[in-house]
Amino acid sequence: MQMFKNLFGGSQYDIAGADAQARLTGAQPPLVLDVRTPEEFRQGHIDGAILIPLDELSRRMQEVPTDREILVICRSGARSGVATAQLRSAGYNAFNISGGLMSWVRSGLPVSRK
Repeated sequence: MQMFKNLFGGSQYDIAGADAQARLTGAQPPLVLDVRTPEEFRQGHIDGAILIPLDELSRRMQEVPTDREILVICRSGARSGVATAQLRSAGYNAFNISGGLMSWVRSGLPVSRK
């Protein structure tokens, strides 16, 4: 089990959707990085999120700001866990929204389709 946690970013960097939402409404809101596909993103995403699919992240890392906390999300939390580990190893202050957008929606948190 620990190997699985390490592979997907480790639970110490996981945050719940409600905690992520509280950070987003704080004085210095983090950037939300969505690592799903463009099709998934169009179906619904966190308002203000930027889309960089996981398979493009390594070559687009310079688009992610280094001076802000980064909250990473995908559909279920697996891809975002991988992205969080990748970002953290590059020096970013990144956290995985556990359970992904599925958990976010189940918690009744807002989704944008813009």
